[in-house]
Amino acid sequence: MTILTIIEHPNEVLETPCEKVTTFDKNLVKLLNNMYETMIAADGVGLAAPQVGILQQVAVVDVEDENGRIDLINPIVMETKGEQTDIEGCLSFPNLYGDVTRPSYAKIKAQNKRGKYFIIEARGFLARALLHEIDHLNGVLFTSKVSRYYEESELEG
Repeated sequence: MTILTIIEHPNEVLETPCEKVTTFDKNLVKLLNNMYETMIAADGVGLAAPQVGILQQVAVVDVEDENGRIDLINPIVMETKGEQTDIEGCLSFPNLYGDVTRPSYAKIKAQNKRGKYFIIEARGFLARALLHEIDHLNGVLFTSKVSRYYEESELEG
């Protein structure tokens, strides 16, 4: 597997909506595996294809819970409820953190690497991570939702 280069802001690819995936083949599987390895190497919990320069609706998430690795292809947010505010960061914005308010529950329909549809219902941190990555696929950056930024010294402890 290959560790990919993570694109950092400012780069217009990060704010460009992605194309739907229509071909489910070994290249897609390779991309998902490389993205997952890249995310783990960068100590992240999610990574979207535009963050590695690919404008396709592909993301991987792993918040180290019972769901494990989640591959999202062409995800659609079907329903959200509630509200949660917490600190978020992003691999494309090294050392930048801020409070972001997101739904506390999300129901998402997506496809797996074979093109089969599935639905995931997520709460709390998993909902936050999935919605953060889906935002990336729509060209939306977490910085557009930050209500307060943190200095690095405030996060230590």
